Amino acid sequence: MTLARRDRDFCPSSAPSRTLRLVDVIDEGLELLDEDDAFRLLAHGEVGRIGVTIGALPAIFPVNYRLVDGSIVFRSSPGSKLSAATSGSVVAFEVDDYHAADRSGWSVLVVGRSEVVHDPDVAFRLLEARLEPYVDGPRGAIVRVVPTFVSGRRIVHVPDTAALAS
Repeated sequence: MTLARRDRDFCPSSAPSRTLRLVDVIDEGLELLDEDDAFRLLAHGEVGRIGVTIGALPAIFPVNYRLVDGSIVFRSSPGSKLSAATSGSVVAFEVDDYHAADRSGWSVLVVGRSEVVHDPDVAFRLLEARLEPYVDGPRGAIVRVVPTFVSGRRIVHVPDTAALAS
């Protein structure tokens, strides 16, 4: 898988953030996406899954989201997702798409720290991204996930050169 990370998040005493691209290969029908491709796919998604830890157990919830200034943003109400986000916990976020007709698709995974946005200026800017919850009811809290690790894969079908030659 394409692995990208920001140095400062793994080595807090290091210099300012810079993203490293560690691998970028095609293997057995999977194209490993670089960070730019992964972020392009994230930018076009609408629904993803936030993975949090609740009582030392993993929990995954669907959320509609936006990518704003390189961070994943979603709205929430009091409860499990919001509780996990308020502690600055490390969370996972995944978004994907697939097409059954041609057996193609992609998946992007982001790992980062979550935080509830309290600054009114930042909150207003994030709401300008037209992030409206799909679920009825109040969703007043804005949660932001700042990526520190990104990986992505795309299913590719390489033509069989032997079949093409005949």
